Amino acid sequence: MVDTVSQSAAIAISTSLSAAIALGEKVAVGIVMPSGWDAANLTFQGSADGGATFNNVYDSSGNELTVTAAASRYIYLDPSAFVGLNQIKVRSGTNGTPVNQTAARALTIVTR
Repeated sequence: MVDTVSQSAAIAISTSLSAAIALGEKVAVGIVMPSGWDAANLTFQGSADGGATFNNVYDSSGNELTVTAAASRYIYLDPSAFVGLNQIKVRSGTNGTPVNQTAARALTIVTR
């Protein structure tokens, strides 16, 4: 069995983007959503160079990687979407339409 590790991704009040989460040699496999969540899906920024540069994450079809989200859920993530990223940030909403959270939110990122 592969060990999983959980890390908090904090989105500050009145913002939409979390602080960076270091993945190291691991990949993201899930997100535990907080009970308080202003309705918004999730998108991501990733860094392949150790955190110097973050870019929005897109799938192989050129679409922004979007995960349907709601409060109090465990959301499975396809690990292949995060291979090669050293760090990620989680966004409430999309790049074009970010959704600021009305309170500080702590999402739990599960990696393996």
